[in-house]
Amino acid sequence: MPTPRPWRLLRSQIAYKHKWYTLRRDEVELPNGHVVDDFFVSERPSGAYIFPVTEQNEVLFVRQYKHAAGKIFLELPAGSFFPQEEKAEDAATRELREETGAVLTQDLIPLARLYDNPAKDTSRIYAFLALNVRVEQSQALDVTEDIEVVRVPVDQVLDKVLNGEVCVSGSVALCFLALRHLQAV
Repeated sequence: MPTPRPWRLLRSQIAYKHKWYTLRRDEVELPNGHVVDDFFVSERPSGAYIFPVTEQNEVLFVRQYKHAAGKIFLELPAGSFFPQEEKAEDAATRELREETGAVLTQDLIPLARLYDNPAKDTSRIYAFLALNVRVEQSQALDVTEDIEVVRVPVDQVLDKVLNGEVCVSGSVALCFLALRHLQAV
């Protein structure tokens, strides 16, 4: 069985550019010699996700509307950031405070750096665990956000993932990583 080989970039041009989204059109040569002249790649900011566990052993989830899917989702606090402008840890801490009003009482525990959709997208997901967080202030939401904070006991998180109530991929991955980490402690 052959070993996979990378594609060779022949040409790249920007089809659309915006601060939050760039669409790039690449012309690539595949290892078999076939040329694809319209392989589109989305360049998006990275995402910082946080699994915040309170002193009462509850996880702070957020329930909010996501326009592309046209649905309301239960997910972990998260947000976009540009790695060249902000550290992932700072973005996760900021999103936790803005979306839930919670603050850290100890350092974040980095659990993973994941690719969101590496076939078509440059975005990375930075996943963190936060222990003993405290809600000390009100939310500081963006104009596009309407967020309900939902407290879920740690021992009920897995059921919410398995029954599909939590179904956003970054949140699902972080739930499994965080629960595994908590079991090992």
